Amino acid sequence: MTTTVEMPAGGAVADQAAQTDARQFVTFSVGNEVFAVPMAPVREIIRVPDVVRVPLSPPSLEGLANLRGLVLPVISLRQLFRFPEREYDDATRALVIDFGSPAGFVVDRVASVITVELDQIENAAAIQGTIDSDLLLGVIKNVGGHEMVMILDFARLIKTEFATLERHAAQSTATVAQGAAVQTGLNTVGDSSDELQLVSFEVAGQEYAVAIERVQEIVQVPEQIIHVPKSASHVLGVITLRQRLLPLVSLRRMFELPMEALSEHNRIVVVSLSGADHLTVGVVTDTVNEVLRVNNRIVEPMPALLARHEDVAEITDICRLNDGKRLVSIISAEKMFAHRAFHEAAAVVNELRKEHEEAEQAVETTQNVVGEDEQMVVFRLVKEEFGVPIESVQEIVRVPEQLTHVPKAPSFIEGVINLRGTVLPVIDQRRRFGLPSMERNDRQRIMVFTINGVHTGFIVDSVSEVLKIPHQAIEEAPHLSDETSRLIRRVANLQKQKRMILLLDIDKLLEGGEMKALKQALQ
Repeated sequence: MTTTVEMPAGGAVADQAAQTDARQFVTFSVGNEVFAVPMAPVREIIRVPDVVRVPLSPPSLEGLANLRGLVLPVISLRQLFRFPEREYDDATRALVIDFGSPAGFVVDRVASVITVELDQIENAAAIQGTIDSDLLLGVIKNVGGHEMVMILDFARLIKTEFATLERHAAQSTATVAQGAAVQTGLNTVGDSSDELQLVSFEVAGQEYAVAIERVQEIVQVPEQIIHVPKSASHVLGVITLRQRLLPLVSLRRMFELPMEALSEHNRIVVVSLSGADHLTVGVVTDTVNEVLRVNNRIVEPMPALLARHEDVAEITDICRLNDGKRLVSIISAEKMFAHRAFHEAAAVVNELRKEHEEAEQAVETTQNVVGEDEQMVVFRLVKEEFGVPIESVQEIVRVPEQLTHVPKAPSFIEGVINLRGTVLPVIDQRRRFGLPSMERNDRQRIMVFTINGVHTGFIVDSVSEVLKIPHQAIEEAPHLSDETSRLIRRVANLQKQKRMILLLDIDKLLEGGEMKALKQALQ
């Protein structure tokens, strides 16, 4: 059970101060330092409550807690002051301080309430210590058995570390109105307009939810996800879902949470990004919990403390269930779409329909053309398959035991080999695609291409086969990033074989500047 110490009202303290030259302070310790805070803004002192951690929040923010129906940000002073971390114990407390928007500040121990004469307080400008003197209102000398007690300026501390908290506190009325607008924007369903219907899911032990009308379907993670080299880390790749390519975004990576291997428990929530346009993206979650039907009365706007962090702007509201024991963060699909991860995924779905129409048209015009199948040489890098037109491959050779290093050659060149009297520059394709390196082995091969008139060799993990791919199985690749779309313009989607082969544009394997550097190195 949470225990509290109720503090006197600010007005009573002000009356007392007016009658005497004394001031009252709450003293507390953090690390080896002793601090004080004027009593007026201190609402109460509580044991540290259980918190819900917020992704991409500042390191000093422990999380959000429920304080008798109020969503309370809980902040670690140890983290703010960059003191070593330590486990909470029976003496650890949180000071609930209110400058228009209350926040809990975790301290190691609360000492006492003291009364101090004004002549005991000195200017803090000359203090040299672990705390920036700009964060101090002054210093109390020789009180409570301490030679020096520093008076923390919590108003400045909040302004420094959480720049918009004061502004949002001053606009609390507007914030509530905006929160109501967000709730209305979720297009609530049910018998009453006061209710929200949400699909809830978990990511790294925290519970989130999105409006049910934004969810098209929930599916299991397939065995095969096609990774696209050099795409953003939060874009896991693409899958085939009901005859269409669906880009996948990881919420763990989007929220910069620790990654875990995907399992049978993971689910893909297929979210509609812009309603009528039917643009979709797959959001990978740890598990999907349930469909929630909640009353607006238990939904509150996200505390203003987090407003300065654009990366968590998609979390707009907090839903308090089970008398506040269960907190669910409500994600706005519209604001989630504004995240950089969804901007990149949006490029995929924006192109899908147009590319599909163009592909269908191309199939129709080439249906009766002889040789509509394309021959591709298929090779592997890690677990993924890539294809290049057979006519672009000059030859395929084994990797020699040693490559000759070329002084002052560009870093992307592994070395050169002598190929029948010709000096052939060799590039490691894994390194080009930002993949983990591997030790040389007998399966590796050098594929020789001619790029802008220069013979160039690329080391691949293995060469699998020469494959005839039907024209209708080839479609434009999703646009995951500019560099990816430059290298991989098409995808061979072999559904019966459960294979997806990424088709490379050989002429784009090296950029213009790299080609120039390559030619200079060979001169």
